[in-house]
Amino acid sequence: MTFLKVSGLRIQKEEGFVLNDISFSQARLQKIAIAGETGSGKSSLLKAIAGLNQPDEGEVLFKGERVLGAGEKLVPGHPAIGYLSQHFELPKSLRIEQVLQYANKIPDTVAHTLYDVCEITHVLSRKTDHLSGGERQRVALAKLLIGSPQLLLLDEPFTNLDMVHKNILKSVIDDIGHRLNITCMLVSHDPADTLPWADEIIIMKDGQIVQKDSPQNIYRQPVNAYAAGLFGTFNLLTPSQSGRLSGSARDTSPSIARPEDFSLSRTDKKGWPGEIKTIRFFGSHREIVVALAENTLTVKAAANSDFRRGEKVFIVPAQPTKD
Repeated sequence: MTFLKVSGLRIQKEEGFVLNDISFSQARLQKIAIAGETGSGKSSLLKAIAGLNQPDEGEVLFKGERVLGAGEKLVPGHPAIGYLSQHFELPKSLRIEQVLQYANKIPDTVAHTLYDVCEITHVLSRKTDHLSGGERQRVALAKLLIGSPQLLLLDEPFTNLDMVHKNILKSVIDDIGHRLNITCMLVSHDPADTLPWADEIIIMKDGQIVQKDSPQNIYRQPVNAYAAGLFGTFNLLTPSQSGRLSGSARDTSPSIARPEDFSLSRTDKKGWPGEIKTIRFFGSHREIVVALAENTLTVKAAANSDFRRGEKVFIVPAQPTKD
């Protein structure tokens, strides 16, 4: 039996489709990330899976049973599917232990293990208005988890968090899967959140699935410029450059390449000659923008590289890999 199956899901409003023929499945403990620009339908999809939206067509099957939509239940939602909105709220002026006690339906020993996983044990005696953004997020997550969901849907969980709290929450989400055996699906616009974490990534645009694949294939073989741009800097190659990069003279179609697919040289005249226009420092590396005769390409270089703006260089394609 498939853990989660979404089939032909459609939601339409006056301005057009919010979701248009969405179909995919998720296995138990498989980690799925959903990416896409604002308005692509990511949040609407999560809400439909959770039973908080009413589809016009299609269905969501959870462990073989149809998830009822919001128009079919007095209180929308599925008891085994937890949904954490990016606009969550906590009751004001209550201690955290009070908030969690009111929602708790599991033994105290199990609950405290969960609080340890969410890294909120140290804030239980504080009031909700005395927490940082990251602490509030983890308390809201714990409040959801004490309902014992089997599937957890996280809508932009890292929004507005600083790097410290973001890394803590990433660790918590990893532990939810490993220690609590809860299947997770999350929405994020940041490739640093999805590429290292997900088993599969779904890219959405205008309410439709554009690409569904492993993180490696999503990054290395995006179906178009839209998909490529969601996961970092990319280069759109000319047909002749595509053939040079792939090692095939018959490859004459434009293609997409990442900055790390090239290197810079001052002496290798077999490369493509150009002039450095911009250098961007990212701490662990630099991205160097080079103007060529045909187009402009971005190349990844070491953080300590000594190339200078205005310098004449050669772009050397990486050796094509053979299957």
